[in-house]
Amino acid sequence: MQSKLVIDNPNSKMNSLNNSKRYLNDYEMNRLKYKDAIRYDRRTYMQYYWSLLKMGNLFLFSFIPNNDYNSMVIKICLFFFSFGLYYTVNALFFTDSTMNKIYEDSGEYDFIYQIPKLLYSNLICTVINLIVRFLSLSEKDILKIKTTRKNEDLERKVENIKNCLKIKFILYYLVSFLFLFIFWFYISCFCAVYKNTKIYLIKDTLISFSLSLLYPLGYYLIPGLFRLLSLRKRNNECIYKLSLLLQLL
Repeated sequence: MQSKLVIDNPNSKMNSLNNSKRYLNDYEMNRLKYKDAIRYDRRTYMQYYWSLLKMGNLFLFSFIPNNDYNSMVIKICLFFFSFGLYYTVNALFFTDSTMNKIYEDSGEYDFIYQIPKLLYSNLICTVINLIVRFLSLSEKDILKIKTTRKNEDLERKVENIKNCLKIKFILYYLVSFLFLFIFWFYISCFCAVYKNTKIYLIKDTLISFSLSLLYPLGYYLIPGLFRLLSLRKRNNECIYKLSLLLQLL
């Protein structure tokens, strides 16, 4: 379900190159001002929900073609970096108390006991992933070019954003390769020392990583309810702003 929107806007140089029309992708439409959303957003609830999933679910974001302005290669790298991150963070939670619990349970996997650790690991990984995404994604920067109004500023802005993206991408690859090396070293040492706990680590990693992929399926049902209500009822800008806030969380 692609959702391109055409808005007349003769003030932009890009518009003059496209018959005075500007195409908005999902990211732009989801962040329209209230009055513009009332006028231009004709998507159904499911189309809006799908647009949020394509940005918020890591698997869909990385592997499903989208009409965004991010590098597909970098998005795929983000997916595998995220999995390595979950693997390592879950290993960090294997403390002496965890080892004693495994011994007391005669090797049985206690899911209830692991729930707090799974939640903590998800929270830590989410924060780190947000930082890494900031360093790697280019859509916000490219949209600054697309929304440039003054023709004389376009060339200067393009050059500044190109330099900014170069710095961001260099930092992203340096940080990601450094982290991946640390992940590999720590996991190798952990598995060499605690040979009998590898199966528990794999289970924890798969559960926590799966939760990170599944929770957007339920959570993103909520912003659409507020957005649809505000656009249909009109004069409900507060509810619309609430939906904008919820879609960012």
